[in-house]
Amino acid sequence: MLNDLPRHKGQRNKLVKLLITKGIRQPEVLKAIGKIPRHLFMDSSFEDFAYQDKAFPIAAGQTISQPYTVAFQSELLQVKPGMKVLEIGTGSGYQASVLHEMGCKVHSIERQKELFDITRQTMRKLGYYFDMKFGDGFAGLPSFAPFERIIVTCGAPKLPEKLLAQMSIGARMVIPVGEGSQVMKLVIRDADGSFSIEDFGDFRFVPMLGSKNV
Repeated sequence: MLNDLPRHKGQRNKLVKLLITKGIRQPEVLKAIGKIPRHLFMDSSFEDFAYQDKAFPIAAGQTISQPYTVAFQSELLQVKPGMKVLEIGTGSGYQASVLHEMGCKVHSIERQKELFDITRQTMRKLGYYFDMKFGDGFAGLPSFAPFERIIVTCGAPKLPEKLLAQMSIGARMVIPVGEGSQVMKLVIRDADGSFSIEDFGDFRFVPMLGSKNV
């Protein structure tokens, strides 16, 4: 039985109210964050802090993003139920679970084998079933392309050309770009196949790395 108690639900409600004060408005995003037990995606030693708006360490030297960042990226994506979404950087699985809860068909790639194995087990326990792949995020998933939405949860040094090529017409990609700190970018594939790019402020993510780490 999952350890999701009334106090956890109360903490989630407070978190949702905090996110609203920070500008998150999309009801579907707020509903998903209000439902998903974030404390179960983290080491139990962080449980008392799980609903603070902070990032925390997870396995393989990675982090679970702060809830505001998850909500901000999810809102920028503007997903609709049934959309095919590619996530680069599964991490703890929290961001993918938010999108899954919003009705998306999620395909997610993780390059850290240790983290991939842990997260896959966690997802099974929580009942979140989406397609997880162990692989190189820079390569994307060409066999499943094109995607209507792409979300990158690690800092890319530049816009990955292979991911741009896997976007359908009208698709949106939300990606932090830069080294050290990043600028959140929204990339939209226009009707003529070109790309429109808009910046949405500074963020800090772990770096996006190539190949796979076993």
